[in-house]
Amino acid sequence: MNLKRRLERLVGAAPRLRTSSGALAASAAATAGERGAPESSRSPSSQAPPSSGIFAVQPAAAAPDAARQRKLDELRLQMQALLGRDERASPPPRRPSPSLRLEALPFTPQSTPRGVLWQRVERLEPAHRVGRVALEEAGAADARWLAHLALDPALAGSAPESWLFVDTETTGLGGSGTLVFLVGLAAIEPSGAVVLEQLLLAEPSEEVALLERLRERVQAASALVSFNGKAFDRPMLDSRAVLNRLPALPARPHFDLLHVGRRLHRQRLGCCTLRRVESEVLGFDRGDDIDGSEVAAIYSHFLRTADATGLSAVIAHNFTDVVSMVALVALYGQRTPALVAEDLAGLARTLKRAGATRHAERVADIACERGGGVEAFRVRAELAKSRGDCSSAVRDFEQLCREVDDPSGRLELAKLYEHKLRQPARALHWLELGTAEDQHAQTRRRERLERKLRRDPAP
Repeated sequence: MNLKRRLERLVGAAPRLRTSSGALAASAAATAGERGAPESSRSPSSQAPPSSGIFAVQPAAAAPDAARQRKLDELRLQMQALLGRDERASPPPRRPSPSLRLEALPFTPQSTPRGVLWQRVERLEPAHRVGRVALEEAGAADARWLAHLALDPALAGSAPESWLFVDTETTGLGGSGTLVFLVGLAAIEPSGAVVLEQLLLAEPSEEVALLERLRERVQAASALVSFNGKAFDRPMLDSRAVLNRLPALPARPHFDLLHVGRRLHRQRLGCCTLRRVESEVLGFDRGDDIDGSEVAAIYSHFLRTADATGLSAVIAHNFTDVVSMVALVALYGQRTPALVAEDLAGLARTLKRAGATRHAERVADIACERGGGVEAFRVRAELAKSRGDCSSAVRDFEQLCREVDDPSGRLELAKLYEHKLRQPARALHWLELGTAEDQHAQTRRRERLERKLRRDPAP
């Protein structure tokens, strides 16, 4: 019985009779005497009147007094406050939202020799844009240029139209119990359109069918594209293949967009997550997206209850990841991509590392002209120094040191003035301002410069 019913019974109970202990005892004795005496000896005169003497029964009050009623009202209010509800305005009970069944998701079951494969295929037109970038530009991307950015010459021998974009959703970060339950794939058609395929693991027993389909796609591709796939997606997929007694996926050159993003944008962005690169580089905001920490719990809930409601958000998240990777290849594949000046400085440095010196110099010039900051001057100075143009290198290093306190830049100036331009006085000037050398090396350099000045005091 709930609290409300109990209170109602308490308030509405019938009034009870109140008697004294003596009256109750006398009444009991009289009753016993009557039971023991013969019926003829019971006369009306021997019975006490019900309303006289000390044996009289006093009637109780017809209703609770005012103090008791107030107490009950106070108790009722306190209990309502504790329960957190107001009985005067009780909301109607909430109905549970209907669950979404697997058949309602945009997947089609395909029967294969290795089990059922749940597959989704979508085609995006060439004019489809991710922020400022159209997908059609991915098909025209320069593979040699992308190989420079990846620092991997093996990528230069194939066209992006034959590359396979891969992204996975898993139940954890590793270990034999971690499943890859959703795989997103994309390929570029000769027309510039992008065909996306998603593979869903509806039952763990159907994992082999998913892995075999993935093997077919990798076998037909000349290279893989991912975001952190070298460290996570590819090893995870290979381990799932081994655990299912399948060979590892075919080896392919791997263009990892996370590594490229760090080389180009870390100086400006710091953390280079895919969502941050989308926002700051592509100009794309995916809106209310699911957090990666929720993915494993959603799939676990689906396996326990067959409720696929939460999977819709995971599928959309995976779909967006793959499309954004295609857009990044479209952007990076341009010989002079539309990047901000600070990112162009990172691009110039990456090209310098790849050995594309001439193009690195052109990009560095553009970065300096557009206000790329100290990193733009630094990389252009390093490029000038490497080609033997000491005066240009000194100009840019001095510009850098005027803008920021940079001991490494002052050390470069001291070296250039001492060894290339033969100006020990200028070299000593920059040395005295502090360099990145240890104390012993600074002392030796200072002594050497002072000896040179004594032999040739000319500046």
